[in-house]
Amino acid sequence: MVVRAKVPVELIYKEVPLGKKYEIDLLVEEEVIIENKSVEAMAPIFIFQVVTYLRLYHQKKLGYLISFNVQYLKDGFRRIVNNFLILSETHFLIFFAFKMILNLKELTPSDIQNYLQHAVAPRPICFASTIDLSGQVNLSPFSFFNLFSSNPPIVIFSPARRVRDNSTKHTLQNVLEVPEVVINIVDYDMVQQTSLASCEYDKTINEFEKAGFTMQPASVVIPPMVKESKIKLECKVVEVKALGTEGGAGNLVICEVLLMHINESILDENERIDQTKINHVARLGGDWYCKVDKGSLFKVPKPNVQLGIGFDVLPKGIRSSSFLTGNELAQLANVTEMPFVDPRFHDDKLKNIIQYYSIDPVEMEAELHRYAKTLLAEARVDEAWQVLLALN
Repeated sequence: MVVRAKVPVELIYKEVPLGKKYEIDLLVEEEVIIENKSVEAMAPIFIFQVVTYLRLYHQKKLGYLISFNVQYLKDGFRRIVNNFLILSETHFLIFFAFKMILNLKELTPSDIQNYLQHAVAPRPICFASTIDLSGQVNLSPFSFFNLFSSNPPIVIFSPARRVRDNSTKHTLQNVLEVPEVVINIVDYDMVQQTSLASCEYDKTINEFEKAGFTMQPASVVIPPMVKESKIKLECKVVEVKALGTEGGAGNLVICEVLLMHINESILDENERIDQTKINHVARLGGDWYCKVDKGSLFKVPKPNVQLGIGFDVLPKGIRSSSFLTGNELAQLANVTEMPFVDPRFHDDKLKNIIQYYSIDPVEMEAELHRYAKTLLAEARVDEAWQVLLALN
């Protein structure tokens, strides 16, 4: 067994402030089995031995957090153990967070599908109604779907070949015969019926009837619309592009949207779609879905015209904060110009922090960062900046 540690020098020779985070990388160069326990089970012992060896000088400062990366190979995957909390001189708490590095060429198609569908999510649902040359209607949902262009208005969905037997879906067969489709947008009120329509019924079966949906004539295309859907897109199929011939291979159905039908119940006073009224659902991995409603929605300012100052312009003391996350730093970095101390700014809590911690600048900085974090959670970016600039 070979274990190597890369340790910050200041962690060995100096006391460091409580709450500061360090990273120690331990590389296990061999797979090890000790008394029927793998290296995964022995990782805490490796960490304990290294920590003991370091002769840490912060034994009186309980709650000190160090992140450890213990890397080793198992079953072809590289796994990592990290986050180690020192509770006392001899008691340690380990948090395990394993990470795998996957080579997709070495996985089966079903495993690839599983990992990607869980990772690339949430995905909107294309509820596609199509028709063949004989007039047989099909209705089926697809989560490999998105908007790709607004001028021309292009959406694409992909009825992939089935992984288990490499067969193709009726929807794909239909659009190759009649290159038209209605894409019905799925909301929470119809998600169970939509799932029922995904059953692999015989081609002669009408999924509208099986799933309890109502066929509604479209305006410019032949396939019918789903009356219960609050948004319907009538489309012509511009191209069908096969991505392969094996099970799991996608078939990109490139659609130009000709007409949109929008239920008035989801419009705002300006006749725009109100995002809070749609209650979209989306597919995740396995049997998991998610619902978009007022409780899960939030806004992020989008800097389309004016440029944010960026992380690189943030003062070092802010950029290297132990308390502010990447998201919170991005809120600060999204201002269009570097803020300055505003002498008119008044905040009672800020005043109290400065007075109480005036003899301990390190603790004052920590408390100011904590307060700025609270303000950022409330989207009070300008005030957070004034708090952070108070040390200048």
